[in-house]
Amino acid sequence: MAKPDQEAEIINPPNMLQIKIGGPISAGDLHLIEKAEEAMKDLRGDFGAWLEEEVVKLEEAAKVVKETGLKGDEGEQLFIRAHDLRGLGSTYEFPIITRLAKSLTKMIDMPEKRQEASRALALAHVGAIRAALSQNIRDTNDAVAAALAEELETQTAEFAKPWDTD
Repeated sequence: MAKPDQEAEIINPPNMLQIKIGGPISAGDLHLIEKAEEAMKDLRGDFGAWLEEEVVKLEEAAKVVKETGLKGDEGEQLFIRAHDLRGLGSTYEFPIITRLAKSLTKMIDMPEKRQEASRALALAHVGAIRAALSQNIRDTNDAVAAALAEELETQTAEFAKPWDTD
C-alpha cells in the first residue's frame, strides 16, 4: 500500500480486445454494417412466412401433446419448438410471440415440470401464439393480447414456483 507521502502508481493495462479487432470501426466497416441493415430490411417481407413455418411446427408438436400429454419426447418436442419461437419472435418483429413462447418454455423447460404441467395451459399458449400471428398482433399495444399474455404468465409463474431457485 502506498504511504501518504508517496505518489500512487497507476497502471493502465493495454486494451487487448481493441488490439485484436484492429482498432476503432473504420468508415468501410460502417458501410458494411449499413449494407447488412439494408439487406435485413429487404428480408422483412419474408419474416411472416418464416414465422408461419415455425408456428406450424409448434402446432404439430402441440397436436401430439394434445393426444398423448407432455411427458416424454412429446413434451420435449413442444419445448424445443417453443424455445425456437422464443428467440425468433422478436427477430421477426413479433415480440408478443417471444413473450408467449418464453412463458411456455418456463412451464415445460424440465422433464419434472412436464410431468406436472397442465396440458390445457400449454395448449392455451400455443393458441395464443397462433392468434397473434394470424391477427398480425405484434406487441402488447393490443389490450387483449397484453391481458392474455399477462394471464398466461401469471398462471405459468404460479405453476413454476416450486422449481424457482431465485
